[in-house]
Amino acid sequence: MNQQTAPDDDDQDSLQAYFKPDVSPDDMEEVFRLKRAQPVLQAFTALFHGGADGVLVRLLVLRELMSDTQSSAFTRADINTRLGYLIPDSLETVLARLRSHGLLAWDAAQGVYRITPVARNVVAAIDGLLGMDQAEDDADMGYVLSQVAGSQAVGGVSIEQLHHLLGRLVELTEEFRDAIASGSEFRLRAAQEKWHAACDWVEKGSEIIHAITTDTRADGATHRAAQAIGRAQSALLNMQGMFSRALNQIERQRVHLGQSGLSTTDIKTWLMRHEDLASLAGDAISLPVTPMFITPSEMIDVAETELFADKRNAVNSVLPTGENAAVTASEVSIMPAELDAWLTRLSSFAAESAGSTKVHDTLLPASFAVASYRASLLPLLGDESESALQGGTATMARLPLEFAPKDAMVKLKDPHVAAMSVASLTPKTDIQPTTQPDTEHDR
Repeated sequence: MNQQTAPDDDDQDSLQAYFKPDVSPDDMEEVFRLKRAQPVLQAFTALFHGGADGVLVRLLVLRELMSDTQSSAFTRADINTRLGYLIPDSLETVLARLRSHGLLAWDAAQGVYRITPVARNVVAAIDGLLGMDQAEDDADMGYVLSQVAGSQAVGGVSIEQLHHLLGRLVELTEEFRDAIASGSEFRLRAAQEKWHAACDWVEKGSEIIHAITTDTRADGATHRAAQAIGRAQSALLNMQGMFSRALNQIERQRVHLGQSGLSTTDIKTWLMRHEDLASLAGDAISLPVTPMFITPSEMIDVAETELFADKRNAVNSVLPTGENAAVTASEVSIMPAELDAWLTRLSSFAAESAGSTKVHDTLLPASFAVASYRASLLPLLGDESESALQGGTATMARLPLEFAPKDAMVKLKDPHVAAMSVASLTPKTDIQPTTQPDTEHDR
C-alpha cells in the first residue's frame, strides 16, 4: 500500500511540491503577496525558528539593544557591556544569526552594528501583542481592534484587518449562542461576563467603523466589510435579552434545600472551589471497616435453628386494599392584567394604524412603572426565538409591528415621565395581526 506523506520543511526544495500537480502557486494572488513580503517573513523565521529558549534569548538581545535611544550604532564593546550577563559564545551565535537574516546590519567602515528598520517593525508588532493585558481583555479583541484603529489613524486600513475583526465578532457570537443553548448556569454567567467585555470593545470600535463607512476614499470592499462588522456588532449587542431569558429560566428551575436558603447552585459553587474533592471525605469514616469471620460449625448451628424454627410469625403476603387516588387541582397561571391590556392595545394599533407612530404616544398615558413595563417588552417585537415559544410574550413577538429605536431623547409633558428615548412603531401590512392574546404567558 502506497502511503503519501507531507513534504518536510527542511527537505523541501520547491514550493510546487506542496500543491497539486495541476495547480501552480505562482498563479495565486495570496502566494504572490506572501512572496513579496519575504524580508518580513524571514525576520520572523530568524527570531522564532528553533527552541523556545533560543527564541527568548534572540528577542532579549534585540529588545535590549532597542531600549538604547541615545545612539543608533553599537560597537561590540557596547554590546558586551549591555549584555554582560550572557555567555560570550552564546551572544556571538545570536548576533551572527540576527546579522545573517538582516535584523542587524554590520557597518564595516565604522565597525559598528545598526538595527535595521525591519527589525524595529517586527519587534514593535511583538511588543504590541505582548502589551495587551489578557487579564482585562476576556474577549481577545483588543489587539485586533488596535490594529484597525492604528491603520485607520494613518489612513491605511486594509480589508484583511477588517476581516480579522469581523471573524472575531462572529466567533464570539457563536460562542455565546452555544453557551445559551447549553443551559449551564456557570457557563452562561462566564459567557455573560465575556459578553460585557466584548461590548466595551464594540463601543470603542463603533467610532472607528463609522469613520471607515463615511470615508469617501475607501473602496467598495472596505465599505462592505465595515458594514458587515456593524451588523455583527448589532447581533452581539442584541444577545443581552437572550442571556436574561436563559438565566431567568434557570432561576425558575432552581432547587432549594429545605429551609436552609441554600440551592444546588450554591453547593456546586462550593464544590468547584475545592481542588481535591476526595479530601472532603477524609474525616467521613472515623473507624475502619472490621470484617467478621465465622467457622463452618457456627454456620451449621444457625442453619439448623432456622430449619426447625416455628414459622408462626410469617409475613402476611396479602396485597393491601386499594385506595382512590388523590385528586389535585392543577394551578394554571393567569396572564397579568397589564400584559393582557398591553397586547390588546398593540393588536388594535396594528389593525387600525396605517403609518408610523411615535412610541411615547402608545406608551402614555400611564404611570412610570406601567410605562417602563410596556417599554421593556417592545424589543420582543419580531424576535424569532421568542415567537417560536408559547405565552403572552410569544404572542407579542408575533405581532405585525416593527420597533425602531434611535439614539436620542425627547422631553415629554407628562406628570410621571419627563423624557423618553426616541423610537417608532410601524405596522407590517403584509401580515395579518393577532387580535386575541394567548391565555398563558411565559413571564
